[in-house]
Amino acid sequence: MRSLPPLVLAFCLSLICCAEPLAAEPLRVASFNTELSRKGPGLLLRDLQRGEDPQVAAILYTLHVANADILVLQGIDWDFDGRAVSAFASQLAKTMAPYQHIYAPQPNTGVQTGLDMDGDGRFGSARDAQGYGDFTGRDGMAILSRYPILRAEARNLSDLLWRDLPGAILPTNSDGSPFPSAAAQSAQRLSSTGHWVVPIMLPDGTRLSILAFQATPPLFDGPEDRNGLRNRDEIRLWQVLLDGELGPAPTLPWIIAGGANLDPARGAGLRQAIIDLLTDPRLQDPKPRDFDGHLATVDWGNSRRMRVDYLLPSDGVSVQQSGVLWPESITEGNRPASRHALVWVDLEF
Repeated sequence: MRSLPPLVLAFCLSLICCAEPLAAEPLRVASFNTELSRKGPGLLLRDLQRGEDPQVAAILYTLHVANADILVLQGIDWDFDGRAVSAFASQLAKTMAPYQHIYAPQPNTGVQTGLDMDGDGRFGSARDAQGYGDFTGRDGMAILSRYPILRAEARNLSDLLWRDLPGAILPTNSDGSPFPSAAAQSAQRLSSTGHWVVPIMLPDGTRLSILAFQATPPLFDGPEDRNGLRNRDEIRLWQVLLDGELGPAPTLPWIIAGGANLDPARGAGLRQAIIDLLTDPRLQDPKPRDFDGHLATVDWGNSRRMRVDYLLPSDGVSVQQSGVLWPESITEGNRPASRHALVWVDLEF
């Protein structure tokens, strides 16, 4: 990971060198898996209020450098009153134009089902929740916007049952019976974190819909491939939605934003799911790159850099620029503030 001051310089120079004269100020949208989640409820709010946490400071500074108009965040803990995400927005407002509009409903992470969802014969573990989490709201999502969020028109698809997604393939036991049980599959939601369609009113009157999500990693399961199959269908949900099979398709323009936890060329998972999405003619892939020209958006160590975070505008939107911005490392064992990079695009309509 490069240190932040050279990163800031390179970022600014790249914008100066690459930018073409624009008739109007473009809209910048960014997606960033902050990995700000803590080990218990309320701890993230504590760290934000104390103002002494080096990871928080590094994440805030990365967002300050990116200076996006709309932020789609993952890996930020949810609480009932939204105090943590509000405190986070307040911290950002100290150094940049404020994000006055927030959308952060309860995610599926940590929501217990009362059932054995992973087939280990036990109940109440993090894997028995609707989405992996040892407390409700761990590793949640949030949208922060400088422009009004049309909350009354937002669609939260997070309670859609996995089995109700058209074309869903659910895991089975070796004898062909539902894994881990029929009761579990009758309760299992598709979204491990959430799937949202959130319209935002831009200054020129354009309504831009943010299609936000964070999919489960296609790992940490058994031969039934529960997480791999779920990851596949979490990604595929967007195409099913655009086909009009989950109610009205989002009106143009829109942008898919978030984490697929799947690289189209390497790593575990059913990669055809992300390939199919990236090549769907209804959207465009700007293929954002970092300063070294790489597409990777996460560094899991041991040379495991992959592209798993995406911003995919609808076809017809003019993409002016795009990029991948890596956060700095923090002092604790040279650990990065987040293993994920921030992905950004500049759009004109």
